[in-house]
Amino acid sequence: MLRGAALRVTRPRLAVLHAVHTHPHADTDTIIRVVRSDLGEVSHQAVYDVLRALTGAGLVRRIQPSGSVARYEARVGDNHHHVVCRSCGAIADVDCAVGHTPCLTASDDSGFVIDEAEVVYWGRCPACSTTTTDPGRSARV
Repeated sequence: MLRGAALRVTRPRLAVLHAVHTHPHADTDTIIRVVRSDLGEVSHQAVYDVLRALTGAGLVRRIQPSGSVARYEARVGDNHHHVVCRSCGAIADVDCAVGHTPCLTASDDSGFVIDEAEVVYWGRCPACSTTTTDPGRSARV
């Protein structure tokens, strides 16, 4: 994958790519911990630099839901979206609704040539929805 993206193959790049593949939607701190468990001491800056290179090469996607730190995923090249838990911050992938890129059809594109849309669904994950009471709603049992 690295060679195909015209990137040199290095141990830090391999370790970061592996961390992103095995920990979908991980934040930078999580990726650093995983990389350090694999390689030993690696600087924060080295991991940030690798993430920037991988994102620029299209091998990794950076997402940042409102109120969240940046997260990284290896699922690239499609128009999928995300669902985010308001309680614990868990993130899951959501495929685009139906048909050929319906999410790219804006009601008014203002002359832009749209090539990507980002939709974030918000709610509560299954674990949080059974333990958290919404204001004005009774707790689920």
